[in-house]
Amino acid sequence: MNSVKDNLKGRDLLSLHDFTPGEIQFILDYAADLKQKQKNGEPHELLKGLTLAMIFQKSSTRTRVSFEVGMYQLGGHALYLNANDLQLGRGESIADTGRVLGRYADGIMIRTFAQGDVEELAECASIPVINGLTDLLHPCQILADLLTVQEHKGRLAGLKLAYVGDGNNVCHSLLYGCAKTGMHISVASPEGFLPREEIVATARYDAAATGAEVTVTTDPAEAVSGADVVVTDVWASMGQESEQQARMRVFAPYQVNEQLVAKAASDYIFLHCLPAHRGEEVAAEVIDGPHSVVFDEAENRLHAQKAVLSLLMAK
Repeated sequence: MNSVKDNLKGRDLLSLHDFTPGEIQFILDYAADLKQKQKNGEPHELLKGLTLAMIFQKSSTRTRVSFEVGMYQLGGHALYLNANDLQLGRGESIADTGRVLGRYADGIMIRTFAQGDVEELAECASIPVINGLTDLLHPCQILADLLTVQEHKGRLAGLKLAYVGDGNNVCHSLLYGCAKTGMHISVASPEGFLPREEIVATARYDAAATGAEVTVTTDPAEAVSGADVVVTDVWASMGQESEQQARMRVFAPYQVNEQLVAKAASDYIFLHCLPAHRGEEVAAEVIDGPHSVVFDEAENRLHAQKAVLSLLMAK
């Protein structure tokens, strides 16, 4: 255990693909332990006196609040930095920003558009960098999702997860997360909106080591058939608002509704990273129904990220 913990110290979290199955499982188990400590009222100020710089080029509810509250509960401090408040807005490079923040803070979380910006920041900063979301990946969300599945199902390996909708950042990180933990994943997206081929190929490579199966289809019924976990996301992500009407027409057959989830396992659970648009990507009867665990999932952003923060930023 100590060797895994030591190996995580000082690391960046840019993509779940960069972590071994054992490291991901360690993070999830550590998150569960921290969650229990919080429930028991046990102090766990593992980052006392440390500061997390949080760069937001995309707005957020769950990301900002969970990281800020998480740092507070760990005994540290979180500094909110809107992109318009930084010299990034006046043309300072990502590299210089990373070098400067490395002199002030103990870790950086960035929520932005380009994955390349996060990678450049990590390359130049002398402190751990955490990907809070990019257009390509959303690793922190998927750690929370995996923690939620583990809590409700008691395991990850061998389960089937179905993702229905846009082949976006959530979908990409689910492909990595499932492949690394031995969960079978079946993705259903319309033509033109499938997950990136290189992401799928990498996930299949990772899955070969864990026994997971990776399936990509255009048929939602095929994807959901027998699924233990059903997941969807909004049809138009941040920055795609101008495409909303066109996307609604394309994605209409991909709504997660009662007719579709009837094809899942009888004890399936439903996940959505939120915010959700009832009546669009998901029917109210599903997201507000007895199989939905979306608010457990939202809470687990806090616990999963506390594990990431305390493991990566530990001195």
